[in-house]
Amino acid sequence: MHLLETFVNFIRKSLLLIVLPFGLVACSSYPELPAAPLVSPDEGPGPAYIIGPLDALNIFVWRNPELSLEVVVRPDGRVSLPLIDDLPATGRTPSQLSRDIEEKLSLILTNPNVTVMMRSFVGPFSQQVRVVGEAANPQAIPFRANMTLLDVMISVGGLTEFSDGDSATLVRFENGVQKEYSVKIESLIKDGDINANVKIYPGDVLIIPESIL
Repeated sequence: MHLLETFVNFIRKSLLLIVLPFGLVACSSYPELPAAPLVSPDEGPGPAYIIGPLDALNIFVWRNPELSLEVVVRPDGRVSLPLIDDLPATGRTPSQLSRDIEEKLSLILTNPNVTVMMRSFVGPFSQQVRVVGEAANPQAIPFRANMTLLDVMISVGGLTEFSDGDSATLVRFENGVQKEYSVKIESLIKDGDINANVKIYPGDVLIIPESIL
C-alpha cells in the first residue's frame, strides 16, 4: 500500500509539472484596449489613403482623354503613363500623385489638371492589417477608416473550430515601439460582447492561437 501511495503521489507531481507551464501561459495576459463603438456617426474620415503596390488607379487629365487611363501600380511601386515613364506612386496620396503628374505634364502641356482616384486598393504593408493563426481565412487586408476588430473578423471569415479566440494578441507599433494587447475575439463574435470590440489601426497584426484543449 505504501508503494502504491508513493507511486500515485509521484504521478500527481509529474502531471502538475507538465500542466503548470500551460496554466501560467493561459493566465498571463497583455493589457486590454478600450472598447470601440459599433456605430459612431460623429466620426470623421480617417487619415489620407497612401497608395501601395498593386493598387488600381483611375487617372483623369482634363481635356486630354488620350492621356486619361486606368493603371495598376507595379510591384516596384511605380506607374507608367503616356508621356511619363516610371513615376513613383507608392507612399503618395492620390492628391500628391495628381500634383506629381501635373508637374511632369507641365513640360509638355499648358496648365494640366489631373485627378487621381482609387479604383481598387491593397495599400502598402504599413497600411494593412494582418491576421495570422486560427482565422478561417488568414490574410492581410487593407485598412479602412474607423475599422474595428469586428470588421476584421468578418473580413477573414471568423474563427476556426480549433481556435482560442479569447487568448488572441494584437501587436501594434506606437511611436516606433512594439506593444502587445489582449483581445477577446470569441467573446465578441460568439457571445456578442460588444465591450470586446476594439479599434484597429494601420499596421496592426492580429495573432490567434490554437486551443491547447
